Amino acid sequence: MWASMVYFGCRILFLRQRLLMSVYLSMIFSFTIEFSQLYQAGWINDIRSTLLGALILGKGFLGIDLIRYTVGIVISFVADWSWVNQMKKKEDGMDELS
Repeated sequence: MWASMVYFGCRILFLRQRLLMSVYLSMIFSFTIEFSQLYQAGWINDIRSTLLGALILGKGFLGIDLIRYTVGIVISFVADWSWVNQMKKKEDGMDELS
């Protein structure tokens, strides 16, 4: 769910860009956040101890999360791509009726 939120957040921010741009940016963001969990300084752990900090930065590094993020982003991309293609087909059908 978190990776899907990141993907669609990128889509909103970069609406006019290619879909793959959102995939790349969301993967980079998600992987950066996960690898940042290897850094355990006191000040960042204080941020992570808050609810918002834990939701954004996580608590600890888990390698399996990298796979989960990838799967979530790919599923979101496929759903987004399908929706965009359906909208294009509808637009093309409306053009023919005009």
